[in-house]
Amino acid sequence: MINLEIPKKFQTLVTQSNQVATEVFRKNSRKYDAAEHEYPKELDMLAALIDGMNESGALEGAGAGSVSQAKSNGGGNRNGSNMASLLGLIELCWGDVGLLLTMPRQGLGQAAIAAVANDEQLKRFGGKWAAMAITEPEAGSDSAAIRTTAVLDEETGEYVLNGEKIFVTSGDRAELIVVWASLDRSAGRGAIKSFIVERSNPGLKLDRLEHKLGIRASDTANFVLEDCRVPKENLLGSAEIQTAAQGFAGVMQTFDNTRPLVAGMAIGVARACLERTRELLADAGVVIDYDTPPHSQSAAASEFIAMESDWEAARLLTLQAAWMADNKQPNSLQASMAKAKAGRVGTDIALRCVALCGASGYGESELLEKWARDAKILDLFEGTQQIQLLIVARQLLGKSSAELK
Repeated sequence: MINLEIPKKFQTLVTQSNQVATEVFRKNSRKYDAAEHEYPKELDMLAALIDGMNESGALEGAGAGSVSQAKSNGGGNRNGSNMASLLGLIELCWGDVGLLLTMPRQGLGQAAIAAVANDEQLKRFGGKWAAMAITEPEAGSDSAAIRTTAVLDEETGEYVLNGEKIFVTSGDRAELIVVWASLDRSAGRGAIKSFIVERSNPGLKLDRLEHKLGIRASDTANFVLEDCRVPKENLLGSAEIQTAAQGFAGVMQTFDNTRPLVAGMAIGVARACLERTRELLADAGVVIDYDTPPHSQSAAASEFIAMESDWEAARLLTLQAAWMADNKQPNSLQASMAKAKAGRVGTDIALRCVALCGASGYGESELLEKWARDAKILDLFEGTQQIQLLIVARQLLGKSSAELK
């Protein structure tokens, strides 16, 4: 059974995360939404504080850099680093998604290194800010179609990477880039590996920074890799080209941990929208009565109750996926279900809240319009809505990617 109350050991984490969201993120939301590409210096001190708390164990393993499968639960149930990270992210994204995404040393690259790196790599790269470079112009939702190549130079013992990567979150600000590349494109998915590339590597060239609809506080970079030489010791995992099922499943395992976190981001934004909308509706004299059937209330109250129920369903799915990861239970299906549900619900709630609040929801006097812009990306990155539904259908029907496209 899953206890749906916040575990007592995480109460302090949740409270502190909410304080950060209130005092740092919310207060700077408009500032860095308007000043796109300007680095939020307010985050440096906060990041240093989080690093110190992680080292002392005060955060119970929360943070992208520590997300991993639970080692052993000793025969009992547990809430570990995945649940801690999820609960913290929900609160922080209640504050501001863009600022959360540009937090130093808290990106998807960190999660990949924590999940796959060996002891020597953890020693070299631990504590550094790492971004993840997967998407390419010709390979968006289908990660297996990437064209970036990695060829081993036997004389120097280095891999030579060539290709193009787009939509790299915090790519220009990070110290490391975890790049997905193929050792042999003719070998299919099993040849796809991830490599740690230093941001200062001369073969990793910044092409441009994107101008975006939302999450403007977070930079999104495009890179070109031209004869980018990387020591073979920077390969994450085995250099052996495996079968498609073995190789690609290992690379994709990171997403089973991080997709619930993205779902949690959507839950946090949607909660912010619901709370503010409730306040604005109350100011307008709209009464929401949970003891009266929704169809017997005003249209605004009825719609608000429907949004809340949808939000709760997404929240429960997400908690389940994180809990399963902490208890060493395969959660690929639940992770995709949570990501699909929360991504859609987050966007839907944000837009409906803007509509319910009318001119107030659409104007810059409120953060609702910003949250609506920010929410959309959470239905897109780390696998679009359509891809998540495809993954769910394959698993439920027992179909392979070749059988169900």
